[in-house]
Amino acid sequence: MARRLRIITGIAAVVLVAGAAAGFGVAWRPSIAAIAPPRPDTFNPDLVKRGRDLAAIGNCNTCHTVRGGGNYAGGLPVPTPFGTVFSSNITPDAATGIGGWPEAAFVRAMRSGISRDGRHLYPTFPYDHFTNVSDADDRALYAFLMTRQPVSTSPPANQLSFPFNYRPLIAGWKLLYFHGGDVPSNEAKGAEWNRGAYLVEGLAHCGACHTPRNALGAERVNAQFAGGEVDNWHAYALNDTSHAPVRWTADALYAYLRHGWQADHGTARGPMAEVVSNLASVPDSDVRAIAAYMADISGAPAPDGKRPADAVAQSSPAVAAQADPAGAAIYAAACVSCHESNRPLPYGGVDLALSTAVTSPDPRNLANIVLVGVGAVEGERSPIMPGFAASIDDAQMATLLNYLRAKFGKRPAWDNLDKAVRDARAAQAVSVAARDAPAESSQRGKP
Repeated sequence: MARRLRIITGIAAVVLVAGAAAGFGVAWRPSIAAIAPPRPDTFNPDLVKRGRDLAAIGNCNTCHTVRGGGNYAGGLPVPTPFGTVFSSNITPDAATGIGGWPEAAFVRAMRSGISRDGRHLYPTFPYDHFTNVSDADDRALYAFLMTRQPVSTSPPANQLSFPFNYRPLIAGWKLLYFHGGDVPSNEAKGAEWNRGAYLVEGLAHCGACHTPRNALGAERVNAQFAGGEVDNWHAYALNDTSHAPVRWTADALYAYLRHGWQADHGTARGPMAEVVSNLASVPDSDVRAIAAYMADISGAPAPDGKRPADAVAQSSPAVAAQADPAGAAIYAAACVSCHESNRPLPYGGVDLALSTAVTSPDPRNLANIVLVGVGAVEGERSPIMPGFAASIDDAQMATLLNYLRAKFGKRPAWDNLDKAVRDARAAQAVSVAARDAPAESSQRGKP
């Protein structure tokens, strides 16, 4: 018995040692030696300009710039189900940014999610998409970032619960979910479609918001573009499960992405407004390519929806039987003057019968838009709307939203509306606090 126990113990020890060695082999990555920050004038201006466009497509400034701080200096909190991750400083500061990173280290981070010092990066940095970016585009992005103004600042420490604060575990996550080479290619669909596929599945990382995630935070491959969650907003489904009353076309998507609004679909709001703001500066051909690919992804209309815009609009005046008179009174006082003015967009309110926020099974976006409104876009003729956070309470908000749902969406009331209104109000308060907070005193250098 003792001999058998020793054998079993020995076998277990060998298995544990082998497992630990294998785990170490998977988790460990060598560091790449630091360099002196390259001088900005060593980069080709055309390459830098191309990198600027690519950074806009990737929405890099949105995640790596905190309000009041330096551009690309990091520190933005990214909430996850496992805690909060703070974005890194990607300015060319040698001590706190990526100034000491050679191009090979930058490419490794984009392709493999590995920092210059060999640490695994949390997948809040969407390297599961960036791994599809080409060598030429990585080189242009590197040139752009290395010619930004250096800012000396370090983000706060991540606030993750155990065991998610143990970085080597990310290696296991990568084994399960991190696979490159996922960009579809189809010569029969043409160059524009293929360019759109490359951008959407790579640098633009649209699926990072518009695809639901599993319990470990990975995108669900069997539900691509079926809708996701970001910053207390619902990123709408972009595939054939979309709840948009009117089917998206390539032309409609192009107008929406280029100008931030489209007559049959309304206005970009929340995180999507930041995406549109960045796309305003990129080449027209890239925006059209993204639109062409995403319109193809949306597929054929679902059996119960996607009516033509004129048919939807004609059905909107009739109030559904379940519409609440109290909601009608709030709507008449606060909304009718714009939304039934018959003024064309962008000067009049969107026809709410065409609003995905009204027909969506998730009420958060409608709650958010009524609370915070729609701000004017600098340099654009764009829709505007005041926010009503200070003028109506949560009960009135729920009454109004259910009225809009019944009248314009022809759908039953949301089951989770009260919670959605409370969460939207709380998120709006957090946003205001972050907006008004002073920049970190540790930041040095011009934004």
